[in-house]
Amino acid sequence: MTDLIQLGKTPIHVSRLAWGMWRFRGDDLRFAQELVETALESGITLLDTADVYGPDNGEPFGAAEALLGRVLAAAPHLRDRFVLASKGGIVIGTPYDSSPGYLRQAVEASLRRLGTERIDLYQIHRPDLLAHPAEVARTLDDLRREGRIGEVGVSNHTAWQTAALQAHLPFPLASTQVELSPLAIEPLADGVLDQAMTEGWAVLAWSPLGQGRLGEGAAGDARVQAVRAALDAAAERAGVSRTVAAYAWVLSHPSRPIPIVGSQRPERIREAAAALDVRLTRAEWYAVLTAGRGAPLP
Repeated sequence: MTDLIQLGKTPIHVSRLAWGMWRFRGDDLRFAQELVETALESGITLLDTADVYGPDNGEPFGAAEALLGRVLAAAPHLRDRFVLASKGGIVIGTPYDSSPGYLRQAVEASLRRLGTERIDLYQIHRPDLLAHPAEVARTLDDLRREGRIGEVGVSNHTAWQTAALQAHLPFPLASTQVELSPLAIEPLADGVLDQAMTEGWAVLAWSPLGQGRLGEGAAGDARVQAVRAALDAAAERAGVSRTVAAYAWVLSHPSRPIPIVGSQRPERIREAAAALDVRLTRAEWYAVLTAGRGAPLP
């Protein structure tokens, strides 16, 4: 994978695919390092984690960051090979806190777990409706000037919420992260992708396989089955798997989304790179969209 794109308007360039660590877990350090190395060897240079990754896997808050920190402690040469992205602002039981005191605490805790001095891309994981965007912006600006974080992004924000934060930042946001897949098509129409193209922000697409529903396993409801069938038709023509076709569908949008590959299986991480060589026809892309809508296009 040699096709790098600029991360928003920043000087950072990253791969067209990212690898995510929502399910990065366990005590097998050797296997954890293998997963990181597989992503890097597949040409992926953007690794995305979050402080809240852990409890969904039956592990403590911060467990995924801590595991990556153990990998980097054992193999420190890996750190210079990728752009490190993490997220904060979710507090289990609260559920959101982007107050100045908490954000600073969250960043410092992530740095300790990761064993690094700087998070290259720090993202507000979900909007805290009780935090004024000016407060959030001041805190992020302070952390950036102190060198604890590099660039700043948002995750799961509406277009207006992102605009409000940007209005108070003295530098441009780097990215917006949204759920985007043939089964999560809202960003195509709710203004988030249009805003990213207008402002020049990078788009990170989480759960590009529809939270696994577009992969192997049970077929799901009628809409899932219809999307699978449309993807299968495109995949058969291209000579790839359905999951590769799903990544290619996300990659096709002109906002140039970066699908976050969530698999924790080395062979699936390697396979994902094939999506960069797949070009869906307009008819194929719209057929998948129509299936995802569950209704004809106007």
